[in-house]
Amino acid sequence: METKRKIIHIDMDAFYAQVEQRDLPSLKGKPVVIASDPRVSKRGVVATASYEARKFGIHSAMPSVEALKLCPQAVFISPRMSRYQEISVKIHEIFHRFTDEIEPLSLDEAYLDVTVNKINEPSASRLAQKIQATIYDELQLTASAGVSYNKFIAKMASDYKKPAGRTVITPEKALAFIAALPIDAFYGVGHVTAEKMHTLGIHTGADLYQWSEWDLIIQFKKRGYQLYRLVRGIDDSPVRSQRTRKSFGRETTFATDVVDEVELQLALRSFSQRISKTLVDKQMSAQTIVLKIRYNDFTTQTRRLTLPMRLTESHELYFYGMQIFEEMWEQRPVRLIGLTVTGLETRQFENMKLVGL
Repeated sequence: METKRKIIHIDMDAFYAQVEQRDLPSLKGKPVVIASDPRVSKRGVVATASYEARKFGIHSAMPSVEALKLCPQAVFISPRMSRYQEISVKIHEIFHRFTDEIEPLSLDEAYLDVTVNKINEPSASRLAQKIQATIYDELQLTASAGVSYNKFIAKMASDYKKPAGRTVITPEKALAFIAALPIDAFYGVGHVTAEKMHTLGIHTGADLYQWSEWDLIIQFKKRGYQLYRLVRGIDDSPVRSQRTRKSFGRETTFATDVVDEVELQLALRSFSQRISKTLVDKQMSAQTIVLKIRYNDFTTQTRRLTLPMRLTESHELYFYGMQIFEEMWEQRPVRLIGLTVTGLETRQFENMKLVGL
């Protein structure tokens, strides 16, 4: 197990809401919810919420109508993605002053490998403090930091003392730290997996540690092997400064629930055309198509189809997307529909494989 690396995970605190509170100081101290106002449109979903709003139980992915019920005095603000992207660029410019080994996860979080860094600071904890201070001094925004010897523990540590916290987990403290974590807090353990774990009596890292590798593989397939290693503090995955896209997709939330099959078909045709253009522009092809449908009761279904050949053309994406749709749609009102392609390869690599045959 590699324990000599120095990894920092930086996570901006309630990023979108914090930007709005910074740009409009009158919002400071108020419960801010980033979502369309439910008094105007009842179909919005919460992107994030300020810490003042979270005290009322508001969280991301919650319908904005429900958020309003929990906190009638909440201030609802529609997302300004271009503004958040602009600020994110400035944050990453700060990261690059310290290291170029940066793996962004989203606009508001990233891994930094500072084992070797530009200011020759031997202490990753002090370096994390300097990064947090620089972000605040220049952008008036707070960030939380997790510091450890691998990405998994650094990620978990950054959530430990939010907001504006910094948590350092040394190799000696790693197992005790992981053992105390609720299983729902494990990065990569989603709601469905967590529910299954609960039925198996796994509620904390300590519970998970008691399971053998074989039993975890039986229950969770490939993910079981990963869980066995993670709960033992083992994660040798590198910080990838050049991340390869794993998927391209499009989705839309309708203004009103859709029961017209033709309208759903038109949406899939539009997605197919846009995804195809992206694949052509990136000189890539895909092998798996994923269809996502969310009904008006908020239940969500996804289904995937992996093909023996590779796809790029819009008519191919639409044909197979419709094949999934016809098998999957339950003839009831649809709130959201999305189409994604995965199993991506560059077409140059694809050609190389053909030449080698």
